[in-house]
Amino acid sequence: MEIRVDRFVSDDDATVSRVFIDGTFECFGLEDEYREEKVINETRIPAGTYQVRLRSEGSHHQRYQNRFPNIHQGMLHVQDVPGFTWILIHCGNTDEDTAGCLLIGSQAITDPGSMMITGSQAAYERFYPKVVDAAANNDLTIVYEDNDRAAV
Repeated sequence: MEIRVDRFVSDDDATVSRVFIDGTFECFGLEDEYREEKVINETRIPAGTYQVRLRSEGSHHQRYQNRFPNIHQGMLHVQDVPGFTWILIHCGNTDEDTAGCLLIGSQAITDPGSMMITGSQAAYERFYPKVVDAAANNDLTIVYEDNDRAAV
């Protein structure tokens, strides 16, 4: 199974994407901005393909067990990102809610300087059950595409 993150617009603070599951549009995503040199907690991860597995340790896991008791089996954890650790897929609305992680939401606002997503909890409740079994079976990848940047 594949999640595809089509980064289509960004500014100096945030990146907005369309998120697909096996080619079907599912929701919007929001991450930190692109930077050539990483700034801790302020930089999106590099474009590429990564494995997604479940993480059942840490404070996010504990909070999501309480917040989503009927669906939560572990955090969706993006594996082996060069120079990054603990990259998760979770709820949130603005670049202040992420430290390199992918936030998901139902709607996107792409106004420069005010980029955000809304309806994050509802999007997460739709998204997570569709991918959790594949993540648990080590059969889930995520592809990040930089379609917001001109070819260099």
